[in-house]
Amino acid sequence: MKARYFALLLASLCCVTGLFAQNQPAQPVPAASPSTLQQNRLPAIPESQQTEAQKKASAEFVTIRKSPVFGPFVPLLRSPELMLRLAAMGEYLRYRSSLPPRLSEFVILITAREWTQEYEWSAHYPAAMKAGLNPEIAKAVAEGRRPARMAEDEEIVYDFSIELHRNRSVSDATYARTVAKFGEQGMMDIVGINGYYSAIGMALNVGRTPTPKDWKPMLVPLPH
Repeated sequence: MKARYFALLLASLCCVTGLFAQNQPAQPVPAASPSTLQQNRLPAIPESQQTEAQKKASAEFVTIRKSPVFGPFVPLLRSPELMLRLAAMGEYLRYRSSLPPRLSEFVILITAREWTQEYEWSAHYPAAMKAGLNPEIAKAVAEGRRPARMAEDEEIVYDFSIELHRNRSVSDATYARTVAKFGEQGMMDIVGINGYYSAIGMALNVGRTPTPKDWKPMLVPLPH
């Protein structure tokens, strides 16, 4: 009898405890501290600590980009072959695509905004301004707004890029308008720029690569 009594008592306590737990509000996940968010997870690898593959890739990078490994390629050096292939792709998409620099840099800024990637923005905002993009258009993108008074070609690449990022596809109307304006090569170059700089944004976000010390953040935090 005593064993049965204690078994019933234990079962009752478990039920009460379970009901109590169900009625408690969910505890929020602690937010990461600013110091954690700013930590550079994947800093530059000293040459003395690089593998032979990394040293070879670093040397080939200088040949491709005429510069030592920098920015997003610092975290990417952890996978030397990937870094080199992305560097080669980026050399085409940034400097030799069928789009004029004003539009290609505009697409890069859109992508940086979609990934909230401040380093990417810091590297390409000056280039976009030099290429002739209206600062008010860049400001609207940074704030998460659709820019007003865009030129026709800017409106087309904006709509195409935003649909591609947010819908994972583009509508027939947007596709037709883009091909009519830029041709199939131009349309695919827009896809390539969005895709390439998304990959770069991912690498930078995972690595938490810091912006230059004198850079003032421009990307407004957006609600999720």
